[in-house]
Amino acid sequence: MKVYSTTDIGRKRHTNQDFIFTSEGPTGNLPNLFVVADGMGGHNAGDFASRYGVSVFVETVRRDKNFNPVKIMRNGIEAANREVLKQSRSDPAMAGMGTTMVVCTVVGGYAYIANVGDSRLYLADDNAITQITQDHSLIAEMVRLGELTPEQGRNHPDKNIITRAVGTSDEIRIDFFDIRVTEGNQILMCSDGLSNMVEDRRIHEILRDKGTKDKARALVDEANANGGRDNIAVIVIES
Repeated sequence: MKVYSTTDIGRKRHTNQDFIFTSEGPTGNLPNLFVVADGMGGHNAGDFASRYGVSVFVETVRRDKNFNPVKIMRNGIEAANREVLKQSRSDPAMAGMGTTMVVCTVVGGYAYIANVGDSRLYLADDNAITQITQDHSLIAEMVRLGELTPEQGRNHPDKNIITRAVGTSDEIRIDFFDIRVTEGNQILMCSDGLSNMVEDRRIHEILRDKGTKDKARALVDEANANGGRDNIAVIVIES
């Protein structure tokens, strides 16, 4: 396993509300762990939400006695949701904050994935790139219902309105996926600062480029070259 990861403030924002966690070694009972979070909220609230949410998640995973990766991820995200919400309700400056969270662990040839929000996980090989997670956003739901075309959705002014986030309500709905990972596959995890700025086709080209030494940095550079309108977070896992 080879891992590339980075975050970048982009070219338009004054703070970086994206946060990543990577561990190629064990975290609690998980053999490895990768997280991308994209915070939301005014002033420093989004920055705090992503960092604090991930720290609560990781600490919960470390203490969890379960061995089922889905249960471990669920417990961690639910704990992060409770604690971020508690902070949001106790400090008026942080009211309404929240964060996306996409989580992955690779166990015995399978990737187990949990997702809340519109940060993404893709699986790529030499032939194709496939988005595994579904965006929890207003526009993505309209595209799925056929009310907008994918191209209309990509350029819609409301594309950043998300319908699920960690830390915004007492109840949280989490999507779970498991996928087979074989030699030569690549897993890409990213915030919408990448996926809104770089088309999937171009992302796939960069991932396939055997001469690219740091694929995460190359993807960030591409997003910034296209305008860098948001913070960018990227994790690339090569099997």
